Amino acid sequence: MSLETTESTASARPAGLSRLGQILLPALYQHRLMATSQLHRLFTPHARRPVYLRQKLQELRVGGLVDATARRTARRGNPELLWYLTARGADAVAYDPTLPRRGYRISPQAAGSQLQEHTLTVVDTGVAFVDWARRLGDECSPLDWEPEVAHRIRDGESRGGTEAFMIADAVLRYTHTAADGRRRMLSFFIEVDRATMQTTRLAAKLAAYARYQHYVPAGGSRSRSSTREAWRDHYPAFPRLLIVLTGPSDRVLANRVQDLRALAAADPRVSQLAVGVTTLRLLQDKGPLAPIATRLSGDATPTDVFLNPSGGPCA
Repeated sequence: MSLETTESTASARPAGLSRLGQILLPALYQHRLMATSQLHRLFTPHARRPVYLRQKLQELRVGGLVDATARRTARRGNPELLWYLTARGADAVAYDPTLPRRGYRISPQAAGSQLQEHTLTVVDTGVAFVDWARRLGDECSPLDWEPEVAHRIRDGESRGGTEAFMIADAVLRYTHTAADGRRRMLSFFIEVDRATMQTTRLAAKLAAYARYQHYVPAGGSRSRSSTREAWRDHYPAFPRLLIVLTGPSDRVLANRVQDLRALAAADPRVSQLAVGVTTLRLLQDKGPLAPIATRLSGDATPTDVFLNPSGGPCA
């Protein structure tokens, strides 16, 4: 979704702003922290340089709606700016009924913390889907993924070391249009792994997804609703899980895939999940329809991220 195609997105935004400014605010509200380069790719992709984008961001900054911090991993001399909403900016768009309410608002301290890279990698994953949707004639907009989505996986509060919620790094929606015109709407749980945690911890997150797939909230009576899985209230079908690896060398990431497959094979609950694992570089370079993913269970033949063999068309 570029600036030229976002007229409807700009409705119900704060008055007195440029159209681009009205589009940037909800994106920053939903995604919390975004680099200038990411915003450029999403909203002004046809411009060679983000001159106009930087001008509008600065106008929002002067108006007290956004602020920026330097990227911690940037080279000295010319650090990339990372943008986020101020409290005033968040209040200006929080009323919009088209946006999911965000209970968590990023602070200047959090924006400058070591959490930067994880947040930006989630955004990079969403940007890759948007980029390829444009090329392929599919649909995935800058607001079609939502970060840090909590899902209850047990009744009551957390106790005994068992968490009450499974928190997905993001939930992403993508609509694929096949060559014959058939359309398929898909949802993904996105887990970003920068190889900063032990593989066993990531496997524990997979087990939480498996619990969510079968979690039925406790009911007061034996009604039909008491046997209905909780996810059915949010998704038309249980989302695929896509693990996106980035960080170390390709060899290290390939070993990580094999370790995850071994751990998944040892847990019958996880083996029932539709899980694919790929790298951010493959997703960016080859796109979601290419054979870039490896299933965590069963056949290890490369597939597209929809988990169709050999990168074939969606069923």
